[in-house]
This record gives sequence, structure tokens and C-alpha cells, in this order.
Amino acid sequence: MPVLLNRRKMLQHQGALAAGAGMLSGATPIVRAADRPSFGRARSVIFLFLHGGAPAQDMFDLKPKAPREIRGEFSPIQTDVPGIEICEHLPRMSRWMHRSAILRAVHHKAGCHNEIPGFTGYESPSGMQELDDRGLPPSMGSVCEYLKPEGQILPAYVSLPNPLNVQGETGPGPGFLGRRYAPLESRAVPEFDSGAVLNQRPNPPIVRGIPRLEDSLLIDGVSPNRLALRRALLSPSAGMLQPRSQSEFVRFQQMAFDVLTAPQLRQCFDPALITSDVRDRYGNTLFGNSAWMATKLVAAGVRFVNVIWTWYYGAYPGVADYGWDTHEHNFSILRSYLPQVDRVFSGLMEDLERTGLIDETLVVLTTDFGRTPGVNATAGRDHWMHCYSTVLAGAGIRGGTVHGASDSSAAWPVDGAVRPADICATIYHLLGIDPDTYVYDRLNRPHKVAQGGEPIQQILV
Repeated sequence: MPVLLNRRKMLQHQGALAAGAGMLSGATPIVRAADRPSFGRARSVIFLFLHGGAPAQDMFDLKPKAPREIRGEFSPIQTDVPGIEICEHLPRMSRWMHRSAILRAVHHKAGCHNEIPGFTGYESPSGMQELDDRGLPPSMGSVCEYLKPEGQILPAYVSLPNPLNVQGETGPGPGFLGRRYAPLESRAVPEFDSGAVLNQRPNPPIVRGIPRLEDSLLIDGVSPNRLALRRALLSPSAGMLQPRSQSEFVRFQQMAFDVLTAPQLRQCFDPALITSDVRDRYGNTLFGNSAWMATKLVAAGVRFVNVIWTWYYGAYPGVADYGWDTHEHNFSILRSYLPQVDRVFSGLMEDLERTGLIDETLVVLTTDFGRTPGVNATAGRDHWMHCYSTVLAGAGIRGGTVHGASDSSAAWPVDGAVRPADICATIYHLLGIDPDTYVYDRLNRPHKVAQGGEPIQQILV
């Protein structure tokens, strides 16, 4: 069991809450964070993650003057902010740059196909992603779950549509905090359009489907009251356990019961609510349906929602779906993928603006690493972690901002370089959690939740 800091003790140790949200650092009382207007501006986060390495130079950092073997096949277009250009295949997204900030010089040293830095800020050595995640720092969502107020029924952390564990990689989990702070994860059976067959990589399948919480659906004839009675009848079984095990058993039982009986949560996963209008605006894809459900979850009060675009190669025989790992046919794949991202991002922003949630919801669009500046012999781009892009929008973000710059080939940062830890610190800051807040591992060693990262002040209001 990890040695955890009790929330009440943490409050006593860290001092007063700032701006009505989050906690100040336990080691050094930090005042500066709470004094910034952006501190605590976000009530919730929708974290869009493009798994496999999305190419920044074909999306948000195009180099039209570079040689063809570097610039690729796409052209930039003007956005609604003069001077900011993005890819021609993101026209809907281009209308939301006034609420967005682009980071064009993100880099890390953790190796490729390692999603741990993006979710935790921790730059583990290459290959660390294959280790048991119980020894790793917790993801941002798990920290939100850990700091959740006592008595709150809804989970603070939800992950859609499927766990990120393809090929044995560690997902965005609780790390050393323990499984009690893992996300509530949905499940979805992907449905593939025609072309989803092996050796047809140039025409990637469109993945459709709806995230579901099968265990949250009460069977016919079982009301919440009846379920409570069944729970009471089963409770003596906990008495056979040792005290620590008993407390863990009771906690998990309570969490499961809360999920089963929380109507505001179950309603977020009601597939009947995905109307034709929703399908049209979000693209009628698994990624799009998941993003729409994310808007419902944050409206209900969920603090942190992952929406993960993963891949399904190897999980479904004969399906050539490698996600954003575009070693081959990069541009033909992106002609399918980018319009989907375009619809999802614009759909999110439209819905958040329409419902009045845009000023209290942070939208993050990121990936695990970038891709090579040069195009290879199979019209693809290979792994490259030395420079890529991330977009933040909504609550607390200084819209119409580009921070950082890459060189002429989008290979290396030349200005405003940031690491995933800095992005995590920015997210924590906006959530009202001081990035210097400590959590403790099994050996009672303190770890800053943002791994020493600093909020990126240039993109904050």
C-alpha cells in the first residue's frame, strides 16, 4: 500500500485553499499561483489524446517554404486570428483560434509510444511504459480523483471510450496512488467501415461506436432501493476480511454502488441522446461520440475526462488500424483523420459555448510525441519526440496565442520550448491545484503532481 497523505491532514499541512479550489503546496506555501487571474478558472478538463504520434507539421506548424520532402502535401489556411495558420483540412477548427493557444515547441526525452509524459508530466526512460504502473506517478485525472471532496458521489475522473493499453502499454492510471484512484472507464466495441482490412493502410477505416458503462445499467425490475437492499444483505461478507482489507472492500463497494445508482452519470451514457444532429456535428465516429459524452460529463460535474483516439491493430484480426502511427501513407491517412478531429474540436467548442461552459472548461488536444520532419520512402513520417504541438482552449486560456517556435523543418524548438510537465502544470494551475502540491509514494517520498513543471504564463489570461 502506498503511504498517502490524508486529505484532512493535507489541508492542514498545506494551508488554506486558494480561489475556492485546489490546494497549495505542502512544502512551501505558495501565494503567487492564487494571485494570478487564471488560477482556478477551469472547473473541468476535456483531454483529447491522439495516440500514436500526430504530426504537428501537417496540422498546426506547417512549413510551406520548406522543401517538399519536409513540408509534405498540405497547405496552411488563415484562421480567425490574423497571422495564425493551421492545416487546410482543419477549417472548422480554424474558426476557434480566438479561444485557443497553440504550443509549437513541445518536446520530451521519454521515448516514443510512451504516453506517460502527456498524462503525468513524468519523462520516464524509454521502455518504462511497459512496466507495472503501480510504481509510476499518477495521471492528472487520478490526482483530481485523489483530491476529490469527501462525500462527492460522481467520479472526478472518467476515461473514454476504451482503456489505453494496446500492446501492453501503461494507461493513464493512478500509478503509486493505487487503483482506488483509477478512472471510471467505459468500454466500446469499435465498428469499422469498409476498407478495414489488412494491407489497406492508405484508406484507414473510420471507427464508429458508442462508449458504454455496462455495469451502470440496472437490470429490469431492479430499482436503486432494491439494489440497496441487496447490498445490505451482502455486507456481512466484509466481516470476514482483515481491517485494512475490509476498509478497502467497503470503499470499492461504495464506489460501485454510487456508480450504479447515480442517475446523472447514467444519463451521460444514454445512447438515445446521440441524435442525428449530434452525429452530424461530431462526425458519427467513436471519437466524436466520446467527445460529445465528455461535454455531458463535465456538465454533470466530472472534473477530468479523457477522450482517447487509440488504435485497434492486433486487437481485431484483419483490421489495419494503427491510429496516428503514420509510418506509411501519412497524407492519405490524414485526409481521413483530420476532418474527424476538425469536427470533434469544433463540436466541443460550439456545445461548450452554447451551454455557457466554455469559460469553465479547458479543452486540451495533444499527442504522445511527434513525427520526423522528413517524409520517408513510403510517404510516411517516423517517430520524433523532439518537437510537436499541443492546443489548449477555453477556460483561462489567452486566445489567439502561439507560444514557441520550431526551426524551418519543424525538427527542433528554437523558441519557447516546453515539456509535458509544463503543460500538466498549466492544467493543474487552471484547475486551481497548485503544481507544487505533493503526493506521496509507497516509501513516503514526496512527488510534485506536475513533476516540477511550471505553468506556461504566456498562454494564460
